[in-house]
Amino acid sequence: MGLGNLSGSEILILMLIVLLVFGANRLPEAGKAVGKGLREFKRALSDAENSIQQLPPSRETEQPRDAKPKRLVE
Repeated sequence: MGLGNLSGSEILILMLIVLLVFGANRLPEAGKAVGKGLREFKRALSDAENSIQQLPPSRETEQPRDAKPKRLVE
């Protein structure tokens, strides 16, 4: 479920619930914590993608284009 599926009134209701749960004083702190968590997650995801791209290709998975697939059961 993404935010794209929510209408304006549903978003307003969610914002009111968040305001009631966190309160007006703690709301900026909660937003800052969520933003920091998202930045760390994106950084970790980017690091993982970069490390995967730097791995050399495996020779076991490479097959010539004209090679027939191996049969597991005969």
